Amino acid sequence: MNAAEIRGDWVGRVIDGRFPLLRWLGGSTAAAVFLTELSEGPQKAVIKLIPADAEDASTRITAWDAALALSHPNLAQVHAHGRCEIDSVPLLYVVTEFADEVLAEILKERPLSLPEAREMLGPAMDALSYLHSKGLVHSRLKPSNIMASGDHLKLSTDGLSLPGAIGRPLPERTVYDAPEAAHGPAADVWSIGATLVEVLTQRPPDWDGTANTEPVVPETVPQPFAAVARECLRTDPARRCTMEEIRTRLELRAALQCPAGKAGKAAHAKGRLAVLLGALAILLAGIGIWNVLSRRVQPPSPATEEQNLPVASPVPAPAPNPTAAAAPAPPQRRAVENPASSGAARKSTAAREVQPDVPASAMMTIVGKINVTIRLAVDENGNVTGAAFESAGPSKYFANKALDAARQWKFKPAQSEGRAVPSAWLLHFQFTQSGIDVTPTETAP
Repeated sequence: MNAAEIRGDWVGRVIDGRFPLLRWLGGSTAAAVFLTELSEGPQKAVIKLIPADAEDASTRITAWDAALALSHPNLAQVHAHGRCEIDSVPLLYVVTEFADEVLAEILKERPLSLPEAREMLGPAMDALSYLHSKGLVHSRLKPSNIMASGDHLKLSTDGLSLPGAIGRPLPERTVYDAPEAAHGPAADVWSIGATLVEVLTQRPPDWDGTANTEPVVPETVPQPFAAVARECLRTDPARRCTMEEIRTRLELRAALQCPAGKAGKAAHAKGRLAVLLGALAILLAGIGIWNVLSRRVQPPSPATEEQNLPVASPVPAPAPNPTAAAAPAPPQRRAVENPASSGAARKSTAAREVQPDVPASAMMTIVGKINVTIRLAVDENGNVTGAAFESAGPSKYFANKALDAARQWKFKPAQSEGRAVPSAWLLHFQFTQSGIDVTPTETAP
């Protein structure tokens, strides 16, 4: 059976006695997608139907079984899967988290800016690394599978594959599908390259689909993105860059482009999409794709300082501006206690302390403690001019949540000979399931 035979007139049917087909969302030759809802809530969800006699049916079921156990803030949750029958047609189904909107819709309006591209790749790559660590491959990464659900950016999970699984037949492959027959982590790297070109140009790279030629990355794609995309789109999997190399190259370029004391300003998008609110700068020196997409429903946020800036040396400067009132910590987190000043005239103190904004669902994934230390450069007015990792800890997600919060701190300026001078600080963040503790320590003057 061809999935094109699964039509919208099935709306109103109930799958497996519990998932009503509420609205036809679309389909392809491989699957059909409907809006459904979960009985508990009720809560919107998406149900995908594929023919039970599809060549990869057994492989899909195995991957869906594995997906049920996944837990990552940037992966759409798989709620259920199984077999069903409509009008004597045997089908497989999988029910996943509902997405408010997809990146592909934004690209119809405009390309992403360079900061937005970094911000998009951060959580996407974090989710891919998590999948690879669990013995899975996404295998279908492209803008239509990068979504927003509530406060989070999500990658789709209804098409996950096991390493070694055979990919789509040659006539059905697109530029997002690596030329090798079997799926593997390197196939996801290929998809990153194709996706990166499209988000910057609104078009995927041109490719004739053969293993003898590589996709063409347009000259209009700026560096370092063009070089990274070309390295991702090598037809030989062994010659492609790795996930770590992508992170390293983009982080290095971002650091070189950050002049001391200047803030990097991300472009603001308009619209409805609400996505992730934090940052994953250890991956791509960004502040999180959910900031990119959430700006479609939120007022523009203040410009954020780039990381990896050098700490300024203390020099005399004009008297400081009045300090801002301390912002209250979120109610679900423990209050921050600032170490007492030594009493020396030169010492600075924290005037505004900002806690990392981490959803409760993400906090519940913590096992034990996660420690992150951020190094700050503070000017003579008490403003943070540079933020970088002293110690990023084991989790890129929580590390960048800490980095984003640290950039928003404010200080009462240090004094030297009656004048305000720059200072340097270390902020030590400790994340546990029960809350977040922050310990600030002044290191200069």
